[in-house]
Amino acid sequence: MRIARYIQTNIRKLFLFSLALFFLMPAVLVLSGTVISRLELEQCLAPLSTGAEEFITWKFFPRYPTFEHYARVLFCTPQFFVVFWNSIKIAALVLAGQLLLAVPAAWAFAVYRFRFRKVLFTLYVVLMLMPFQVTMLSNYLVLNGLHLINTHAAIILPAVFSTFPVFLTYRGFCALPESIIDAARVDGAGEWTIFRRIGLPLASNGILSAMVLGFLEYWNLMEQPLAFLEDKSLWPLSLYLPEISLDQAGYSFVASVITLIPPAFVFLIGQEYLERGIAASALKE
Repeated sequence: MRIARYIQTNIRKLFLFSLALFFLMPAVLVLSGTVISRLELEQCLAPLSTGAEEFITWKFFPRYPTFEHYARVLFCTPQFFVVFWNSIKIAALVLAGQLLLAVPAAWAFAVYRFRFRKVLFTLYVVLMLMPFQVTMLSNYLVLNGLHLINTHAAIILPAVFSTFPVFLTYRGFCALPESIIDAARVDGAGEWTIFRRIGLPLASNGILSAMVLGFLEYWNLMEQPLAFLEDKSLWPLSLYLPEISLDQAGYSFVASVITLIPPAFVFLIGQEYLERGIAASALKE
């Protein structure tokens, strides 16, 4: 029995390792492409540019590794840093706005009992399920009336009022025992004190998970900037990368690696909070 279990365990580990390696292959390909010289890249990707009915070739270990693509991106391409900071600006301001608006709204839905509370929250859920294509025209008309088209505010303001962080944070607040809140009120604590000293610390997992998911979403925005931004200098990275042509493949690989660093960093830091927040959101009211 022990031998059978040992074999079965090793087979599972081998299967999981192979599966993980399969999903990591695109990242490995991108990383290897950053150190392949321009001449080697042209040889590997020749079928794509010539239209020949052949398969491309790839070298995970280039013959002559080079860092010329990194030097070009970091020292010779200021436009890349403009769009990089555009993405940082959009994601940071959206998350800051959601902290100021979505978290208090979720607290109100979870703690206070008022008329039409469930109806309003159901409306929030319906709005959350509606894709951008449904609301694009109405958003455009409103933003155009406010003269915000072709500004970062056209991306930031609608995202600040997104309903998804309200829903996720609401589930975190619902997990708080009502007895704790009632005891604080009996002891004379005000509503602001209860929210700040009890609600926020105990529901931090749901709040942080909403922030992590929000950053990953708004870092990769494509439809909203494409619809509301006309000036390419205002574009985020998600729109800038597809503009890179095939003859700039090495530059594209390096730009992709730099683009992956912030979301990977945020995910690794917030992975534990993300798992807890998603688990808390599964609780029934």
